[in-house]
Amino acid sequence: MAVPRKKVTRMKRGFRRSSDALKQPAYVEDKDSGELRRPHHVDLKSGMYRGRQILEPKESI
Repeated sequence: MAVPRKKVTRMKRGFRRSSDALKQPAYVEDKDSGELRRPHHVDLKSGMYRGRQILEPKESI
């Protein structure tokens, strides 16, 4: 049976437990296109960010 060589410190134990509490990223519905996008990110379908055209819009096939 495997036996740990050294005691796991409180800090390392806390790092492991804190990663268990991570949540899925949040998504919001874009007001113009209706697509789901991350908050504070460019809408990749329309290329808009905060009412300004940042990227060229994707062409739908």
